[in-house]
Amino acid sequence: MLAVEQLSVVIDGRPIVHRVGFQVFPGEYLAIVGPNGAGKTTLLKCLDRLLPCSGCVELFGRPLAHYRRRELAKRVGYVPQIDGRALPLSVEEFVGLGRYPYLHAFAAMSAEDRAAVRQALEETAMTALANRAIDTLSGGERQKAMIAAALAQGADLLLLDEPTTFLDYRHQTEIRAVLRRAHRQRGTTILAVTHDVNAAALDADRALALREGEVVFDGPPRQLMQPDLLQAIYRTPVALASHPRGGMPMIVPDAE
Repeated sequence: MLAVEQLSVVIDGRPIVHRVGFQVFPGEYLAIVGPNGAGKTTLLKCLDRLLPCSGCVELFGRPLAHYRRRELAKRVGYVPQIDGRALPLSVEEFVGLGRYPYLHAFAAMSAEDRAAVRQALEETAMTALANRAIDTLSGGERQKAMIAAALAQGADLLLLDEPTTFLDYRHQTEIRAVLRRAHRQRGTTILAVTHDVNAAALDADRALALREGEVVFDGPPRQLMQPDLLQAIYRTPVALASHPRGGMPMIVPDAE
């Protein structure tokens, strides 16, 4: 679905991403992890053409640069980090914005558009909040609304930048469940940047680790969860314990 070769980004003369290469296959859940400043968000923005870059990025075998913006929006949905910007819209209106690639100027939403919005609200458990103003939602609820808008968009590939950052444990759990359902039931291909290595190991099919703008690991999450490898990536000692269900190694707080 997505092929990246020799992707590099230089900002103000400083290399942020350096010759990154990887592939994403249809129906895959790929988590991108790494320390702060590793280039994770920069890489994600390049994949939605929000930042210029060098190298080659192909989507379904076609150069990303050859897609028109509306055409690209039918194939790729992007969910940025949550912020505090005011949005004078109801939840339903906001989710409806996800249908913009299919709408003609000044045309009303079709029955198909409205059905896509309803389905996205149901899948994110946001139907009861459809008439609430976005600005009145909690951080977790707002994040679910943003994901619902991306699902209503009907894209094949969903790009998410830190979908659970700044959320409490309950809302982190709910967001992870929403993404797992989209992945397993819709067959949506997911590429998610996250600082939560444990969640990445539990949810993703594959993990890609960046360090100082370069790929230092690409493979099964279980292979990533090794003390020496994690210490090399994050440059800090790491303690691991087996998860009670499935035995996946998990990072645990160091008692010392």
